[in-house]
Amino acid sequence: MPSIVQEVYQRLYDAFGPQHWWPGDTQFEIMVGAVLTQNTNWKNVERAIANLRQADLLQPKALYATPLEELEELIRPAGYYRIKARRLRSLLELVVERYGGSLEKMFAADPAALREQLLAVRGIGPETADSILLYAGGIPVFVIDAYTYRIFARHGWVEPDADYHRLQEYFQSQLPDDAAMFNEYHALLVRLGKHYCQKRRPRCRGCPLEELLPSGGPAEVD
Repeated sequence: MPSIVQEVYQRLYDAFGPQHWWPGDTQFEIMVGAVLTQNTNWKNVERAIANLRQADLLQPKALYATPLEELEELIRPAGYYRIKARRLRSLLELVVERYGGSLEKMFAADPAALREQLLAVRGIGPETADSILLYAGGIPVFVIDAYTYRIFARHGWVEPDADYHRLQEYFQSQLPDDAAMFNEYHALLVRLGKHYCQKRRPRCRGCPLEELLPSGGPAEVD
């Protein structure tokens, strides 16, 4: 009998189909997007990435050599551009100075060690680090975000005080160690969170998980 984690995945996949996420032409573009998407929507990130592409800077060494002020202007559409420029520069220091600008070499490193290195980069937390590992590196690590917490807490499947690492272990312990599945599952949860399990007014009627709601309705979550 499938676990609730597996059943949720199947229901969402049957309802929405494959999500083809994360959008990006290269591993490096995905990494840059993971930093730029913090606290903004994807359309703004696309505009910033288009600026970098037009300037022929979507390569680690080229972007690393770009003056900070120029980088700030190029990524301005993504918002918080001064902060994000410095975060990108810190990430690039890891890629270029430790791995010689080679993403192949970087993602061939021990995943646990690489995750710690990413978390040591200023401005990169667990969600961004794991997005880089999963979406750019193809490393099977489950990404937890606000949608994931909201959906599973509202249904009473996880504790309201569950932190990032407890939630991650909850998913990874019940799913095959499969990067493609982790990728698809996270994208499906984002789709559900945006269109049904919204923060203020959840649209429970017609939701693919409606039948799984507790009898008293969705639990209140922050």
